[in-house]
Amino acid sequence: MAEVTVAELAKSVNVSVEHLLVQMKEAGLAHQKAEQFVSDEDKQTLLSHLRSSHGEEADSPTRITLKRRTITKLKTGGAARRTVNVEIRKKRTYVKRDDDGGAEAVVEEGEGIEQELPAQGAAVVEPQPEVVPVTEQVVAEPDEHETAAPQEPQVEPVVQAPALEATPLAAEVPVAASVATEAPRRDDKRMIDPELLRQAAQARRREKEAEELARKAELARAKKQKEEEEARKRAEPPARPEAAPRPAAPGGPRSPRPGAGAGAAPGAKPPARGARRRDEGGDEDKARKKGAKTDTWERGAALRPTTIPMSESEFEAAEAAALRRERKNRELKPAHAEHLKHGFELPTDKMVYEVALPESITVGELAQKMSVKASAVIKELMKLGIMATINQPLDQDTATLVVEGMGHTVRLVREDAVEGELERVSESEGTPEPRAPVVTVMGHVDHGKTSLLDYIRTTRVASGEAGGITQHIGAYHVETGHGMVTFLDTPGHAAFTAMRARGAQSTDIVVLVVAADDGVMPQTEEAIQHARAANVPLVVAINKMDKASADPERVKSELSQRGVISEKWGGDTQFAEVSAHTGQGIDQLLDAILLQAEVLELKAPRDVPAQGIVVEARLDKGRGSVASLLVQRGVLKTGQIVLAGTHFGRVRAMLDENGKPIGDAGPSIPVEILGLDGTPDAGDTFTVVDNERQAREVAAYRELKRRQSKLAHRQGPRLDTMFSEMGKEATTLNVMVKADVRGSLEAIQSALLGLGNDEVRVNVVAGSVGGITETDVNLAITTGAVIFGFNVRADNAARRLVENEGVDLRYYSVIYDLIDDVKAALSGMLKPELREEILGVAEVRDTFSSPKFGTIAGCMVIEGTLHRHKRIRVLRADVVIFEGELESLRRFKEDVAEVRNGFECGIGVRNYNDVRVGDKIEVYSVREIARTL
Repeated sequence: MAEVTVAELAKSVNVSVEHLLVQMKEAGLAHQKAEQFVSDEDKQTLLSHLRSSHGEEADSPTRITLKRRTITKLKTGGAARRTVNVEIRKKRTYVKRDDDGGAEAVVEEGEGIEQELPAQGAAVVEPQPEVVPVTEQVVAEPDEHETAAPQEPQVEPVVQAPALEATPLAAEVPVAASVATEAPRRDDKRMIDPELLRQAAQARRREKEAEELARKAELARAKKQKEEEEARKRAEPPARPEAAPRPAAPGGPRSPRPGAGAGAAPGAKPPARGARRRDEGGDEDKARKKGAKTDTWERGAALRPTTIPMSESEFEAAEAAALRRERKNRELKPAHAEHLKHGFELPTDKMVYEVALPESITVGELAQKMSVKASAVIKELMKLGIMATINQPLDQDTATLVVEGMGHTVRLVREDAVEGELERVSESEGTPEPRAPVVTVMGHVDHGKTSLLDYIRTTRVASGEAGGITQHIGAYHVETGHGMVTFLDTPGHAAFTAMRARGAQSTDIVVLVVAADDGVMPQTEEAIQHARAANVPLVVAINKMDKASADPERVKSELSQRGVISEKWGGDTQFAEVSAHTGQGIDQLLDAILLQAEVLELKAPRDVPAQGIVVEARLDKGRGSVASLLVQRGVLKTGQIVLAGTHFGRVRAMLDENGKPIGDAGPSIPVEILGLDGTPDAGDTFTVVDNERQAREVAAYRELKRRQSKLAHRQGPRLDTMFSEMGKEATTLNVMVKADVRGSLEAIQSALLGLGNDEVRVNVVAGSVGGITETDVNLAITTGAVIFGFNVRADNAARRLVENEGVDLRYYSVIYDLIDDVKAALSGMLKPELREEILGVAEVRDTFSSPKFGTIAGCMVIEGTLHRHKRIRVLRADVVIFEGELESLRRFKEDVAEVRNGFECGIGVRNYNDVRVGDKIEVYSVREIARTL
């Protein structure tokens, strides 16, 4: 206990401090002040003194009673053999003897046994005045495993009760004697200490456990002897019909139970085990309540011939048997637990991870990489002063601080690292070898393009290869006397536009088909514009020469007006007059294509990973994703992993243009493959990668970039944003003009080409007559051009595409409005001119210091007007020595906005204190002047 002062003790016992000090002085204590502390020993001394002064000689009780209740289980006899609960109540009374006694008397009483059996009666013993221990009759059933070697219970000394002759009484030796031998006698105060009693009980329990171990060893030895005896008997022949004698117990012959002779004849048999169990459930409590002890005994005697009381040693033997069974079960569990023990052990050291950090990562993803909860990462961010949620993205620097703060290592990863690795592989040079040209056939649908392709297919496909080209592939190659030619069929120019938009140079030569009897049509002009935008050479095929109305000269004249001039007329474009029905000029057309290819010197390496372009893709029922590819570099083989756009897969099968399976395909060979996990877009490039992991990473990165670009989609070019987009490096304004009549178109084109100067100019990407179509919008998207419609409108499909892509489309009806808008756009692309204007000059007459502004110059304005918060120059001997800003301008200690000529003022120059008398302060402003054409 904590010590208390004298005043606190007096308050707790309701006496005055002075009276308490007097009593403490009488008890021999040295306390004289109320602030002194009183210990537990001092309190005990004072209490002993007070008791002795009041005539109390004994300061401790002379009698202590301890109670204990134990519940065990017993099995009943007979056919039922059910298990009942037995509750044993034990009471020990410690009586203090006189000093000459030399020991303490311990009285142990069994208070009662309650079980789930009918009341059988109980033997009740009236204790003597000397407090003799009384024990009820309890018979414990021996363990089933120990019936083969029964053990004789230890006989305890018996104290007979002379007052009751007919009642059997079993008394055990008082426990106090053993306690007295184990511990020396102590003074009266210590003997009542519960801790000593608990230690004595613990000593008894240890003694009992040692006895149980000895008994267990005896039982094991007896069991072993029995097993040896049974093995010996089994080895002997069965000569005697009688049974073998039962082996004796290790402890010798069984002695009669204590107290058995008091209530039965010497020659009487002991009761059966079932009768003994039935006798255990006597209704002693009810008999005590009624006060009829003799009647209870008579009822029990009438039900059984004899009554065998159980001493405490027998009861403890039964209790020890139950403890042995429980201990045996516990001994079996560790081996089973060891067998089922998991092999995994918790690591002793903290796991340190190498965390790969991209340029942006969310809190949840960062926590997952470090194998911690998101709350731990959020707490670490709070330490850095950042309030974040689980889905909030973090930049690379912040994530690095968090990872290092939590004890892990960092590995920075660029988002385009996977793409960069793929590009390094694709940029390998290899050994260039000649390859076949890739030719795209374009033209108006009514000009015989399909018939021309069909004729080339049927005449140039080798004999035996019936069927020739499959139309859905859209690509095939033919063998000529001078080499192989690969043709691409792009109806509607959809694939060609997509290729051009992605910057893919998939076509080497464009064959422009024009009908000799129809001349140049709008789609013919579109084909010319596409070819020029891709910087691809043209070969013109004038078809339908077998008709009487054919006029090739008219076609050449119309094409020359659009910049396509024949070689015969001094140009650089080859013309071939052909007929798809009769085959006229087909050989000359193929020769012209091969000649143009020879001029281009087309080459491609074969010893590099295969690369190419996706012509088209579709989903076939039963085959899955089918993609038509055009190999541009390397050799594509079956079984390789192909990455095309955001899709990848292993090539399960590869077919040529005739639908036959092939094993590999070199440059300029169109093939059809199966095995991709989706349908890539037309115009996407494909690449062969080393493993599936790399293909999956690149595809996931491309898909992520595609989603990001979809959220912040690229807006089409607009006049009001042209300066911010073009002012960096570009100095060209791309426009597309659509007019109602050719005269207006020519006038607009000539006016636009006349605009501009050395810094900016106008580039007319395309100009034609007619309404604005979807093809025009696609071309404007590809070239980044602004569409001008002069007295024409866009159709529904074109309007939808304009709205989706954000292309700038403007309508005009007056040519001057169109020219003014183009001039304004070009003027916005010019850099503005910066011009300085001197506002005023002041001469320094005197200087003085100010604690707030530093050196202040007292000046006289000699020219113009001084303005506050303007830029200034300090001139000394007409030489500029400082440029800065005017911070303070005052007149008569008042801040003023301006000071005119002829007035005095005080000027404070920001961050400059070296102003001297005679200096001049020049105030000026800078203006941006927009430049015009």
